[in-house]
Amino acid sequence: QVQLVESGGGLVQPGQSLTLSCVVSGRTFSAYAMAWFRQAPGKEREFVAGINWNVVDKRYADFVRDRFAISRDNAMRTVYLRMNWLESEDTAKYYCAAAAAQYTTTMPVRATQFVSWGQGTQVTVSS
Repeated sequence: QVQLVESGGGLVQPGQSLTLSCVVSGRTFSAYAMAWFRQAPGKEREFVAGINWNVVDKRYADFVRDRFAISRDNAMRTVYLRMNWLESEDTAKYYCAAAAAQYTTTMPVRATQFVSWGQGTQVTVSS
């Protein structure tokens, strides 16, 4: 059974930083693209950032604007999301997701392309 466990969320002030982590168990981690999505109250879940199995192919949502960086450590079976210059609009529950297909040639970005999800970690940006 695949398990994804996120951590690192919290309450921060605007302009501060957070690093989210997601540890994956139960499948071959290095063969799958990984992504972070987020969902704010009353809004749909949206793609934030993704990193393909090859580590090189990374994608970011337009609203990230070079503030966030996604990375992965295959030996630790962990994907990270470093978030800098956080804004109140970044307040949401952040979810880690693992792609359904192995060795994808392009980075998946749609939620339907991901088959395994974590429980989420809350990020609140407020002064």
